[in-house]
Amino acid sequence: MSEELNFEQMLNESFKTIHTGEVVEGKVIAVKPEEIVLNIGYKSDGIISRDEYSNDSNLDLTTVVNEGDTMEAKVLKVNDGDGQVALTYKRLAADRGNKRLEEAFNSKEVLKGKVIKVLDGGLSVVVDEARVFLPASLVSDSYEKDLSKYNGQEIEFVITEFNPKRRRVIGDRKCLLVEQKASRQKEILEKLHVGDIIEGSVKNVTDFGAFVDLGDIDGLLHISEMSWGHVDNPKKIFKVGDTLRVFIKDIQGTKIALSLKFPDQNPWIDAASKYAVGSIVKGKVARMTDFGAFIELEPGIDALLHVSQIAKDHIDKPADVLSLGQEVEAKVVDFDEENKKISLSIKVLLSKDEPEAQTVEAAPAEAPVSEETASDSEA
Repeated sequence: MSEELNFEQMLNESFKTIHTGEVVEGKVIAVKPEEIVLNIGYKSDGIISRDEYSNDSNLDLTTVVNEGDTMEAKVLKVNDGDGQVALTYKRLAADRGNKRLEEAFNSKEVLKGKVIKVLDGGLSVVVDEARVFLPASLVSDSYEKDLSKYNGQEIEFVITEFNPKRRRVIGDRKCLLVEQKASRQKEILEKLHVGDIIEGSVKNVTDFGAFVDLGDIDGLLHISEMSWGHVDNPKKIFKVGDTLRVFIKDIQGTKIALSLKFPDQNPWIDAASKYAVGSIVKGKVARMTDFGAFIELEPGIDALLHVSQIAKDHIDKPADVLSLGQEVEAKVVDFDEENKKISLSIKVLLSKDEPEAQTVEAAPAEAPVSEETASDSEA
């Protein structure tokens, strides 16, 4: 009996001793889809379950580990209840991963990790089995309601907060995207010049204009630059996704002003011959004020029909005899090319029996004719 005890004692002493939390090295002697068996030089073999190897609950361990491989693991329990040693590879990797994350946090290194879970408030990402949380607000440089597209993807980020004791390791992808976008914008801006004609797609339409995507940088097409004519509502003209050919009117820093009012299409180029004094013209009532009506002769050219020149008899205001959209025929009685002002008269046409050279009552000096001034008067 004593000899048997002595033999068992000697046998046990021939094996090394191990402790919970210790890192051991062993040789893979068997692999199943759900567990790995390691010879760790102890009286019992070590077992690594699938859950203690990876966060992937569907992983087939035979696809990642082979018999004869040498690997390290951490001791969870010296006796798992079945006389075997419970080991974990995942937690050892996580410990080393956390060390990696700490180093990256201190050096501001850009890391790459795989998104293993999409949460309500962000993404759970793994780097060397260590987990990092990316809040939804730090995932992209623009708001994204649905983050499911990131599931299973590898993404780059930096660690902005590292506190493993509180299990708080925060990653930021947004700052990288903002930095990359700024770099691309700089390259684009260096190639763009005032007067360049470029193509872009409408990104957003507002009451005051449209934002056009020029490729990593947006330009603003203001309502006043959409047409040589008057534009009431940009949303009636453009929709998101429309492709536009525009020219660059101005560049101030990263702000790009765009225009569709191409200089060679300026209707005032040949206006002097088309609307010379004495010409009989037709147009539509575009806007009305107390002092007169603005007649659109063509897109981009409005003429003032002063209240005193609308009829032979006195009228208090244009709306008493005219309506918006009404077509009228009138005579050009004044043409000011420098200030882009044209004055009309219906009264002259109605007074055919009177000498054509009669004195026409002039519009008040403050009466605006240009579209921009007209808009101010309407306001």
